[in-house]
Amino acid sequence: MSSASLSIVIPAYNESARIAKTLREVLAYLEGRPGGGEVIVVDDGSRDDTGGVAAEVFAGRAAPTVEGRVIRVEPNRGKGHAVRAGLLAARHAVAAFFDADLSMPVAETPKLVGPIRSGQYDVVLGSRALDRRLIGTHQPWAREQSGRVFNLVMRLLTGLPFKDTQCGFKAFRMDVCRPVVEGGLIDRFGFDVELLLIAHRAGLRMLEYPVRWDDVAGGSVSFRTGLQGFGELNEVRRNAARGLYDGAAARAREAAERVRNRRRLTEATEAETDVSPELAGQRI
Repeated sequence: MSSASLSIVIPAYNESARIAKTLREVLAYLEGRPGGGEVIVVDDGSRDDTGGVAAEVFAGRAAPTVEGRVIRVEPNRGKGHAVRAGLLAARHAVAAFFDADLSMPVAETPKLVGPIRSGQYDVVLGSRALDRRLIGTHQPWAREQSGRVFNLVMRLLTGLPFKDTQCGFKAFRMDVCRPVVEGGLIDRFGFDVELLLIAHRAGLRMLEYPVRWDDVAGGSVSFRTGLQGFGELNEVRRNAARGLYDGAAARAREAAERVRNRRRLTEATEAETDVSPELAGQRI
């Protein structure tokens, strides 16, 4: 497995009209990068042929260098469940999930995965709020204002410092973050906050990074799902107060410490190797 390889997870619900275009762009991106990787579409109980269209795109390539597969979930469970299923099925060291509408251009991917590959961070979340000049097409005014209120309430209830938890583009170092993903309980809108809260409580190194973004019409987020999101914030707060995330946070903290210990050992070994034979012979 190449250290440059990447798993991209795309949760999809009734996305047959645009999943093919998204997959072609993502596959072309990975096929043009060192290390390649895989693309996992999680068909979350779609009522249309989302899974079939995705499978056709994967099967229709002449000489694929990037693996593509479809995971089908029945019945519909929600985006949170779909993202967790995809991340837990990922086979590469770094995994990211992308919204099916590809509102963040795939060319922005290095902003998410680069800080993880460099060893500086364990979680990187794309953000629309840090530099709104990068937003090309804005959401409708009411949606944007609702998002800002959601973020304010989120910060008050959870203590998380981030300005945009709901942008659908996040990347994870999986040897550290697998316990975080396994600890998630929220299946729908609030799952992003939940994963970030577990990672934050584990003391993982987290970075919010501004990305280019364009609103794409036809998404599944509605006024009803927005209201549900506020309810799920309360659920995350209650779960945290009851200690339901403590085990996952502890396992992630232990995993991060193992990674740091391996890095220190590797650096010490490399330092030993750099010593000249003459100096090495003088050591007692």
